[in-house]
Amino acid sequence: MTGPVVALAGGVGGAKLALGLARPAALAPCWQRVAVGCFVAGMVLFSGSLYLLALSGVRALGMVTPLGGVLFLLGWAALAVGAWRSEH
Repeated sequence: MTGPVVALAGGVGGAKLALGLARPAALAPCWQRVAVGCFVAGMVLFSGSLYLLALSGVRALGMVTPLGGVLFLLGWAALAVGAWRSEH
């Protein structure tokens, strides 16, 4: 149950909320692409590795999980930088 909650709250839900609340011209398209790409890749790596770990029991998949978390953080950073640079 933790995997779907994290995927929804931190990934898709968070990205939609952040991009939806931003003014249409608040972020340049390049920053939007970077942010969405990081969110999607982070969700696939983070949640996907946890799902596969739970289903297969292959412990080596646990090493992939932090990479997904880093991509989530990079997605949020891309949103912040894009919003900051558009204001200045």
